[in-house]
Amino acid sequence: MARRQSLQVCTVPGCPEYTQAGRCAEHRRQAEQQRGGARQRGYGQAHERFRAAVLARDPVCVLCRTAPSKHADHWPVDRRELVARGLNPNDPKRGRGLCGPCHSAETARHQPGGWHA
Repeated sequence: MARRQSLQVCTVPGCPEYTQAGRCAEHRRQAEQQRGGARQRGYGQAHERFRAAVLARDPVCVLCRTAPSKHADHWPVDRRELVARGLNPNDPKRGRGLCGPCHSAETARHQPGGWHA
């Protein structure tokens, strides 16, 4: 028998639409449109070199130390803050390798409102 999933109201204030989690389809689409593509957010060839260097240095997640690193996380401050300080966000010394679950947990902890907050 199929398991029922509970529905909740969209997390955008004032939106009456129901969804399985987070935003409704229309508000997810709008957020993605505002967010722009990877290159528009500053993730081009230089970021790919950053990612490759960080993952080569940290092949195992630096937090849990059990899973392979999949994400090059800017650390101890995020990419936006590095740019605001006039620092090179693509310098591998400003990153760390994280597995998927640890990267998601760190993002939720340090950016609880999402990228636009």
